[in-house]
Amino acid sequence: MTTITPSSLPRRRPKPRKLNPSFRSVAPYLVCIGGFLIAWQIVSLVLGVGRLPGPINVVVDTWDPYISQPFFDDGGTSKGLGWQILISLQRVAMGYGLAAVVGIGIGGLLGLNRFVGKGLDPVIQVLRTVPPLAWFPISLMVFQDANTSAIFVIFITAIWPIIINTAVGIREIPQDYTNVARVLRLRKADYIRNIVIPATVPYVFTGLRISVGLAWLAIVAAEMLKADGGIGYFIWDAYNAGGDSSSSQIILAIVYVGVVGLALDRLVAYMGKVVAKGGN
Repeated sequence: MTTITPSSLPRRRPKPRKLNPSFRSVAPYLVCIGGFLIAWQIVSLVLGVGRLPGPINVVVDTWDPYISQPFFDDGGTSKGLGWQILISLQRVAMGYGLAAVVGIGIGGLLGLNRFVGKGLDPVIQVLRTVPPLAWFPISLMVFQDANTSAIFVIFITAIWPIIINTAVGIREIPQDYTNVARVLRLRKADYIRNIVIPATVPYVFTGLRISVGLAWLAIVAAEMLKADGGIGYFIWDAYNAGGDSSSSQIILAIVYVGVVGLALDRLVAYMGKVVAKGGN
C-alpha cells in the first residue's frame, strides 16, 4: 500500500498573472508604435541621418521652436506648426462645409429623382476621377486668388463621395418603407423627414468621413503649389530652404498632418454615431 504524503501530490502550476486591464488596452499601441520607431531609427542609421533623420534626430532638430513653441509668430509666414495647422484647418472647414451642404443636396436630388440620377451619373463619374491638383490652375484663372482657389480645390475634391453615398443611401431604402408611405399618403416633406433622412444617415456620414480625408489631402497638396501659410506651405518652404534641419522639419510636419487627419476622421465618425443614435 502506497502512502500518500503532501509532497507526493502533483503540484499545481501557479496561474499566470493577468495584465492590468488599463495596460492591456494600451499594450498593442506601445508595442507596435515602439517597434515602428525602433525600425525607423535603424533604417535611418543604415541610410545615414543626413538622408533620413530618425525619430530621435527629428525631436532634437525641431524641439526649439517647432515642438516647444508650436504657436510662435515672428510675423508674415514665419509661424509655428500650431498656427500653420490652424490656417489649413480654416480652409478645410470652408471648403468641406460647403461640399457637405451642396453634396447632400445634390445627392438627395439624384436619389429621389431616378431620371436626373441616371442622366447625371456619367458626368459625376468623369469629374470625380479628375485629380485634385488638376483643378488648381482652372480655379486660379477663375478666382484670381490663391486662398479662394485652395478652398475650391477642397470643395471639388470632397463633394463626390458625399453625393454618391447620399444618392445610394436613398436608393437603398427598403421598398416596404415606400409602400407604407404611399398607403399612409405621406406628403413629400413628411416622407423625406420621417423616412429618407433617418434611413440615409449612415450612408451620408460614410461619405462625409471619406470626404474629410480627401479634403485634408487636397489642402496640403494645394498649399504646396501656391499659398500664404498653411502646413503644406510649411513643408514646401522647408524643402526649398534646405539646411541641416530641413528634413527633420518636413518629417515633423508630416507627423502633424497625419495626427490631424486621424483626429478629423474620428471626429466625423463620432458625429455620425451621435446623429444615428439621436435618430433612433
